[in-house]
Amino acid sequence: MEREDHIKFRVNSSHQDYEEMEKLFAAGRYAWCLFVGHLVIEKLLKACYMKMVGIEYPRIHNLGMIAQKASLGMNDKQRKNLDFISGFHIEARYPDVKHSLYKKATHEFTLKALAIIKETREWLIENL
Repeated sequence: MEREDHIKFRVNSSHQDYEEMEKLFAAGRYAWCLFVGHLVIEKLLKACYMKMVGIEYPRIHNLGMIAQKASLGMNDKQRKNLDFISGFHIEARYPDVKHSLYKKATHEFTLKALAIIKETREWLIENL
């Protein structure tokens, strides 16, 4: 596959995850909604990395680090948003982290978090 094909694959996968994120929210599955929201942003960031740097993207989940390695120009708000969304990556082997997210992920919290995810998503799509 060519670089553009890899980028397109990541972007399309992100769009599919975005639809799933919305379905999970509608179903009241807030913690998983946020986890999938993290995937939406991670895939777009890795597509940006591929576009700006190369096809071998970093195999990490820290969104701020991926953005930095992609040389994305970020303002403080965007940096804070990426750090906030990074908190939704669920490490399955750490049940205390997963439990903490389940407790935090109320309807109101998730609604506010989704607004941040959507804003970040739009910014990343503009960079592609």
